[in-house]
Amino acid sequence: MNQIIPRGLTVSCQALKEEPLYGGDTIPKMALAAYQGGAVGIRANTVRDINAIYKRLNGKLPIIGLIKRVYPDSPVYITPTIREAKALIKSKCSVIALDATLRPRPEGITTEELVSYLRAHTDKPIMADIATYEEAMEAERLGFDYISTTMRSYTEQTKGIKIPDVEFCRRVKADVKNAVVIAEGGIHTFKEVREILDTGIDRIIIGGAITRPKSITQDYVGVFAEHPAFV
Repeated sequence: MNQIIPRGLTVSCQALKEEPLYGGDTIPKMALAAYQGGAVGIRANTVRDINAIYKRLNGKLPIIGLIKRVYPDSPVYITPTIREAKALIKSKCSVIALDATLRPRPEGITTEELVSYLRAHTDKPIMADIATYEEAMEAERLGFDYISTTMRSYTEQTKGIKIPDVEFCRRVKADVKNAVVIAEGGIHTFKEVREILDTGIDRIIIGGAITRPKSITQDYVGVFAEHPAFV
């Protein structure tokens, strides 16, 4: 497989409607800053942001595209159905990311069916966002090009697990033979990046630690709140 996502750091540039950075050209500017800082790729949500980032960067970086949409009959919200897949196929994204956990998808579609649809309608590589070892192995069986630890600690089954889970990353990297393994989720320090690189994983996605100033501020404020001078 042609490695569309190079070795190195991919930056997730996203903002939901309820977040301060949503709208305008904030996200494309953030992607430009990531590019200028040395990022090798961008992960982005919505066709609007994907296409705006592509235009701002003149197509210089690959974009991992996804669409977050909540359906009432399923906990899966990252590119959950064919509807979102169709939109991403037409977008400027280079890779299509989707939830590949073993949870039921909306509208009764299975992950295998969605993968088959994508393979039949686009040459774009596909990325599995997984949370468990079993899900990684299933994604490997389904022929995903990339497997990312995106959902670790964010599903009911893995809730409460401290991330980044370096040993989990190590195990997935050791046992996945065909797909490219990517580490994502909860990575905030240089030490954590080094520990993940030591597992043999050479592609890492970081979002909140770089692109969410509200959360970054809250983390620092929390240190003040815990200090005896402020208790």
